[in-house]
Amino acid sequence: MTDSPDPPDESLGRAFDAELNADRLREECGVFGILGHPDAAAITTLGLHALQHRGQEAAGIVSYDGKRFHSERRLGLVGDNFSRREVIERLPGDMAVGHVRYSTTGETILRNVQPLFAELNAGGFAVGHNGNLTNGLTLRRELVAEGAMMQSTTDTEVILHLVARSRRARFIDRFVEGLRALEGSYSLVALTNKKLIGARDPLGIRPLVLGRLDGCPILTSETCALDIIGAQYERDIENGEIVVFSEDGAQSLKPFPPMVARPCIFEYIYFARPDSIVGGRSFYQIRKRMGQELAREALADADVVVPVPDSGVPASIGYSQASGIPYELGIIRNHYVGRTFIQPTQAIRESGVRMKHSANRSVVAGKKIVLIDDSLVRGTTSFKIVQMMRDAGAKEVHFRIASPPITHPDYYGIDTPERDKLLAANHDVEGMRRFIDADSLAFLSVDGIYRAMGEKGRDSLRPQFTDHCFTGDYPTPLTDRAAEGVSPRQLSLLAEAS
Repeated sequence: MTDSPDPPDESLGRAFDAELNADRLREECGVFGILGHPDAAAITTLGLHALQHRGQEAAGIVSYDGKRFHSERRLGLVGDNFSRREVIERLPGDMAVGHVRYSTTGETILRNVQPLFAELNAGGFAVGHNGNLTNGLTLRRELVAEGAMMQSTTDTEVILHLVARSRRARFIDRFVEGLRALEGSYSLVALTNKKLIGARDPLGIRPLVLGRLDGCPILTSETCALDIIGAQYERDIENGEIVVFSEDGAQSLKPFPPMVARPCIFEYIYFARPDSIVGGRSFYQIRKRMGQELAREALADADVVVPVPDSGVPASIGYSQASGIPYELGIIRNHYVGRTFIQPTQAIRESGVRMKHSANRSVVAGKKIVLIDDSLVRGTTSFKIVQMMRDAGAKEVHFRIASPPITHPDYYGIDTPERDKLLAANHDVEGMRRFIDADSLAFLSVDGIYRAMGEKGRDSLRPQFTDHCFTGDYPTPLTDRAAEGVSPRQLSLLAEAS
């Protein structure tokens, strides 16, 4: 381990907004589907609004009116693309599926925007996917070698081809056969001429919940999407379960060998909205408990607890409650800034951090502060924030992270850097402290995060969650990684404007 890394090299001249985005765990995707409601597309739009935090690069909706499927797929935010009446009117029908996307595989181009749609001999088939297939590239190469023509560069298209190539008589049997070939994580919502289908991978890595609105079934990634439309939460879709809804009723299938569920721990640390509930657990309460555990494990001698907004807020409240140190908003986030729009000089690049986060001098000046955030990835943003606190007159800056060090990349739908770019994979805690220039640095332990989840600790023989980013314990084969040197990773010869 290196004990004394240099601080970020400002002479590189990288724009701060790019640096900020690279130093956060990027959201995955969100899915939504409804059957039997006359306002299916409008309701799907509202559901996608609630899931916007899971993906801001693109959004799409496919509806079915009893005769034809209708598709609207756009780059950008839901509100920018689906708020106009004429757009919703182009999506008639009483059944619809929708998707918000952050590209963990495939470029941000229109042909990759989901839901993807294909015409099969059994009829139309639209699918939206949250997660990442760890054998998606391998399957893609096999399918192309057998004559398949790929139109996108996303692993979700593999699912369409697998279903299309099945020779089973019933569509649902073809769907199941396609899923049997998949490795990795997936929560799917799919639409056919007659059915709304949901599926969750055998380990339940990605979430999927069932709700009802006026008796109509809804499948979605989080309960916050049910709350926004006034729907009632019914239950979580179980790991390895496939649910099928049609005018004939509901059907639940469990075609895979039973496995103990291992949901992704980062859903609870970071991804899901604080007001969502999955698996009977409130994300807000869990994040508060993470802060409480952190205070017990790594108490700082400080005058005030300051969250890094917005990700560190619940943990900061918990830390304050457990430690007795007052909680204050020492950093104010500007919610109305998108990408930094002008950066021709180093001086203006320096202002990038202050456009997004500003120090509250009345709270910080002359104080020993403990900064709370949910994770530490590359460390460059943390360095900037520590410097901001010092510039605002902080006497001491102690950094506390409400999760363990991230030492391994993710291959299940979270966009993490490769291992050589992860700060904790290359430096010990003292080295990381020097990098971000804090007076002290500490992380929540792996057992601490399990205690916050209501467990006694991590069961090393049968881990209760997917936690490979901290432990290196990947729960599924990483087939594509093992075959990485076999063929080029370029997926498409076509470059297109986005």
